[in-house]
Amino acid sequence: MPRRISASTEKLLDSSADAVLIVDATGIIRFVNHHAEALFGYRRGELTDKPIEFVIPHASQPERPDLAARRQDGSEFPLDISLTALETDDQVFVSAAVSDASERETIEADFPGLLEAAQDAIVAVDAEGCIHLVNHQAAALFGYTRDELIGQPLETLIPQRARSTHPGHRASYFANPTSRPMGAGLDLSARRKDGSEFPVDISLSSSVVDDVLIVTATVRDVTGRKRVEEERAHFEASVLEAERDEERALLEAQLHQAQRLESVGQLAGGVAHDFNNLLAGIMNYASLVSSSLKAEMSSRGLDEEEAFVTLVQDVDEISKVAKRAVALTRQLLIFSQRKVLQPEVLDLNSVIGDIEDLLRHTIGENVDHLQTVFAPDLPLIKADRGQIDQVVMNLAVNARDAMPGGGELQIETATFEADEQYARLHAIEPGTYVRLTVSDTGTGMTPEVAARAFEPYFTTKTKGQGTGLGLATIYGIVTQAGGDVAISSEVGVGTTIRVDLPATSDQSSAPRVAMPGVLSARGETVLLVEDEEIVREPVRRLLVRSGYTVLSAPDAAEALAIARDHSNDIDLLLTDVVMPGGSGKELWVDVIDLRPDTKVLFMSGYNQDLIVNEGVLDNGVSLIEKPFSSDDLLRKVRDVLDVGP
Repeated sequence: MPRRISASTEKLLDSSADAVLIVDATGIIRFVNHHAEALFGYRRGELTDKPIEFVIPHASQPERPDLAARRQDGSEFPLDISLTALETDDQVFVSAAVSDASERETIEADFPGLLEAAQDAIVAVDAEGCIHLVNHQAAALFGYTRDELIGQPLETLIPQRARSTHPGHRASYFANPTSRPMGAGLDLSARRKDGSEFPVDISLSSSVVDDVLIVTATVRDVTGRKRVEEERAHFEASVLEAERDEERALLEAQLHQAQRLESVGQLAGGVAHDFNNLLAGIMNYASLVSSSLKAEMSSRGLDEEEAFVTLVQDVDEISKVAKRAVALTRQLLIFSQRKVLQPEVLDLNSVIGDIEDLLRHTIGENVDHLQTVFAPDLPLIKADRGQIDQVVMNLAVNARDAMPGGGELQIETATFEADEQYARLHAIEPGTYVRLTVSDTGTGMTPEVAARAFEPYFTTKTKGQGTGLGLATIYGIVTQAGGDVAISSEVGVGTTIRVDLPATSDQSSAPRVAMPGVLSARGETVLLVEDEEIVREPVRRLLVRSGYTVLSAPDAAEALAIARDHSNDIDLLLTDVVMPGGSGKELWVDVIDLRPDTKVLFMSGYNQDLIVNEGVLDNGVSLIEKPFSSDDLLRKVRDVLDVGP
């Protein structure tokens, strides 16, 4: 039997980047490459024909988690080893690629520090299923504190139906601990402290800590992914189940319209947000110029000088034009679902009743008869009061404009139950809805016009009679609230628009805070954080002019350094939400760790920044929407300082 491998194979192995030992079927070393010589401290001739145990005492147990190797000087080091069969014409060898695992174990020794840097939940257990370690993300995900989990059986986090079989699965894994990556295709669930269950993806890995084999489970909540998969499956099933071409065509048309509106909404929202920053700078700089001019004119007795009076008027006109632009960008943000909302529990009947007189005054004599029909025992909804007012008013005004020769307008409320099939067709959740129906006897629309009615800036009105944002705004408000809006119309008969808003069992209501009358500072210090200088600088000057001490920073990192080093109190953190290098919300968490008494006021035109669910503010958080006037800013700052977030 040959006792050597071929010269060409030896040459190939010598070029390998790993230390390689070739061992025959009897466990005798037949070849080592240059990297192996360097790793073990022997020359090639000193290792050839020696048993593999000469350098790897427990080589017969490569699965051992504590596998170690021995150098020529007698020192030992942890070992990672990979085995591969190497066949020749008349013999089979084993190729062992080995590496020093010291660096890896050094990293693992720092495991507790790495836990908190991980974005996923991490739970470490021993062979008995006792929890030894959890990170902050795991405690938050499962709803426990760390102390409640440490020392408890892992089955605490496993649904009841699987607890009896899990110890057997755990024992099998500990007997042969191999890494299992995320996305292994298993259908797994976990259980929170409140008993609720949720789908998870879990990866497994093992390590030895103080001679104890520990298995680390990285847990990821895949509820969102599952929901998307289920929604996709439901949609595909609805298409497959459609037996008539008409129903299939309807589904495809709705999908195309939703995609078109989503694309337009993304563009509109991005443009509006960028313009809001520019408008904030224009408005606040104009306010600074106007107030400075008036003060200078008064001090120099120039109040009657026509040139200076005209200059002040021109600056005020700039502010007025900017405010008109703000109104347009806010409508675009509503359509794109990026408008920050302040929801409260509402009775739609009461909302309509409160503005009915205003409705009658607004629609005027063009409408011969306005009828309101309120359903008794109507469920409550949770929505932004101002936006629901806007929906009702826009629908009424649209109906009025569609009846230039007069007609009848009916506003009706009802309770509606959306079953599974209806919900799939209209891309909403099944359940109870409050339905608002507005019908007119106007000119009506063609199918082509009705199909585009919710697109921004699409209008059939003559120039100067409308912006084309009315129905687009309604679409944004309703869909952001989780509802649905649909239109049916016939030329010469009239139009009916139906709005479905999800009912809520929540009985709470959004707090209303009285505005303070005095806007000036009372010795407070404000930490201002805004990456856009065109917004930051005029805000800083406005606050300083009102008596505040202002510490300003262009990003979260610099702001945190100021919060850490400033020797006196910081009364208010005034921060943008979206900034390069860290969000305002993350900065807030870091600042209150250093200064628990510091209050916070966020600035934003987005909803993604600060929101847990789309368009919903965190409870107890104060926010001012950009762009804002100087008075609005000073009033909100004073409000937060006096009342608190």
